[in-house]
Amino acid sequence: MNNSFANTARLLSAALRALLVLTVLTGILYPLAVTGVAQALFPTKANGSEVTYDGKVVGSSLIGQQGYSLDYFQPRPAHGLGENSLNTHYKLILSGATNLSADNTELIQQVDDAKAKVVKDNSVPGHTVRPSEVPADAVTSSGSGLDPDISPAYADLQVHRVAARNSLTVAQVQKLVDEHTRGRTLGFIGEPRVNVLELNIALKDLVADK
Repeated sequence: MNNSFANTARLLSAALRALLVLTVLTGILYPLAVTGVAQALFPTKANGSEVTYDGKVVGSSLIGQQGYSLDYFQPRPAHGLGENSLNTHYKLILSGATNLSADNTELIQQVDDAKAKVVKDNSVPGHTVRPSEVPADAVTSSGSGLDPDISPAYADLQVHRVAARNSLTVAQVQKLVDEHTRGRTLGFIGEPRVNVLELNIALKDLVADK
């Protein structure tokens, strides 16, 4: 009985020591080391790829925002996000896709409504947007609902409206879009894209300087 109790006590003691050592190594030292290396080598990415404007953090280049006025470029829809009454730019209570099938009547209605709104919002005197010109990313959300980028086609479609509402020329706004269009990663990964937050910051600067 005494030997059994002693063996059990030794095993428990060894297990507790192992737990303590592993907790210190993997729960404290390793995270500190990784954080230190990340802060030293990639501080911007380590801090969430924050975007600053006028000395303030206004968002992240990795997360799309909602709620822009029509004076600015609009992001993709975000139907997969949960409602959040506290933060209208980042509805992060729930992130995800709608999980609606392609023939789901609700999804079809969402796309039709979104297309009609895009056509209406971006048709200005002297320039009418046709439904066939509306790209897919203008009427569908991404898998996460947090896509920070839009296609160059969707950005180009918004140029006339943004120019008209900000008393800028179409050429000025188009140049802004072209300057903020990124190509495929490494030349072959993904698709060309435009970061909406960064583009809108540049637009705000352009409007302020006119």
